[in-house]
Amino acid sequence: MSQEITIAGIGIAPEVLAAIVSRSVEEVEGVASVGIKDLATNLVSMFSAKSTQVGEDVEAEVVDDKLRLTVHLTVFFGYPFKKLAEVVREAVVSAIDAQVGVEVESVNICIDSLVFPKE
Repeated sequence: MSQEITIAGIGIAPEVLAAIVSRSVEEVEGVASVGIKDLATNLVSMFSAKSTQVGEDVEAEVVDDKLRLTVHLTVFFGYPFKKLAEVVREAVVSAIDAQVGVEVESVNICIDSLVFPKE
């Protein structure tokens, strides 16, 4: 099991933070997935409530008692990256605040892969 993140007196497994972030981001229009996943994994995510494993797709560290996150995404072609990143940041901060109750210093977005529609 991975090293837990300790913030505000709470120890949280990175997998738990990744699950919270992934769940909040999957509703953002333009996001295909958190991280790079194969087609089969994406289909399982789309058609079931079952959570898929997120590894280094969400990185977390604590800086001055605030959470700093980096989220790796696969996005659909045609969505402006800057606007998409803003919406993802808002979704992540809101989810972390609601579920964990700690302040988020920053949410860095890394677009690692692009999905093109069939033509």
